[in-house]
Amino acid sequence: IIFLQVIGFIYGYIIEQFEWTVYIVMAGVALSCLLTLPPWPMYRRNPLKWLPVQELGTEEKKPADRKPKRHAKS
Repeated sequence: IIFLQVIGFIYGYIIEQFEWTVYIVMAGVALSCLLTLPPWPMYRRNPLKWLPVQELGTEEKKPADRKPKRHAKS
C-alpha cells in the first residue's frame, strides 16, 4: 500500500491531477486486500496451534468475592 501511495503521489504530482493519485492508492488497497484476505493455500500450510481453552477452577475467586482495596489518603 505504501509503495503504491508513493507511486501515486509522484505520478499525480507530475501530471498535476490528484484524481490519479487517488485511483492508484485505491488500486493498491484493492491489490493488498486481494492478496491477504482470502484463505490462500500457501498461507494455510503451517497453521498455528492455539492454546486450549482453560476452565475456571473453584480455587479462583470471582471478582465479587474479593475485598475492595483501600486507597491511601493523600
